[in-house]
Amino acid sequence: MKTKRFLWASLLAVLLLSSCASRKSFVYLNDMDMGVEYQFDVKKEAVVHRDDRLSITVSCKNPELAIPFNMQGGNFHIGADGNVVSSDISSGVREKGYRVDVDGNIDFPILGTLHVEGLKVSELTDLIKRRIIEGNYIKDPLVSVEFLNFKYTVLGAVGNNGTFSVNGDRVTLIEAIARAGDLTSKARVDRVAVIRETERGREMYMHDLRSKDVFDSPCYYLQQNDIVYVEPKYKKRDAEDRGWQIATTTLSLASVICSLIWALR
Repeated sequence: MKTKRFLWASLLAVLLLSSCASRKSFVYLNDMDMGVEYQFDVKKEAVVHRDDRLSITVSCKNPELAIPFNMQGGNFHIGADGNVVSSDISSGVREKGYRVDVDGNIDFPILGTLHVEGLKVSELTDLIKRRIIEGNYIKDPLVSVEFLNFKYTVLGAVGNNGTFSVNGDRVTLIEAIARAGDLTSKARVDRVAVIRETERGREMYMHDLRSKDVFDSPCYYLQQNDIVYVEPKYKKRDAEDRGWQIATTTLSLASVICSLIWALR
């Protein structure tokens, strides 16, 4: 009887150890203090890059004056409330919005070619307003600019690798990781890289998600086409896998021993 109890206790211990083997051993932002206020940039804006697709709508007090500026990517008419209303054109005829070409330009109705690469949304809005006013087309134009294809990629030790799209143009590094299924147990929380395309080329920024310093990173707010790479624990992977293999083997051996004892009773 004592032998049987010992075997069952050993089996239970193995199961408990196995269930704890994949537990995460890190804590996000563990150097933040309770009740302390941390500053953040509420006006952070996305920057326009090549291959971005933009939705740009112009309106004004006299809506019929704005119609010529809204002829790209759809049909426009004046609604019952006096505002300019868009309706999508038939599928396959033309993609909606303005695509930024390889030179960083868009072809905008009436205004012609505009160089928009590197501009923030507010700067692009001001540029179009200024050009419309300077051309004496509309005195007080209202311009709305939105991203139609804002996307980023998450790779490495996360739950779901892939490319993700978001509505709007504002997503943080932590939000991106959460959307990708969070970090796995084999992720290096201190080695989270963001690879970004800039005018100088591709640049990589490294982050430690255990520290509040991540809030001060230029990559805390992701830009269009950013790549987030979470480095795995390469040096610890073999030891962890070996530990899991030993635990599994022990569990199997204990099961065999129990089966033999019951068979020989």
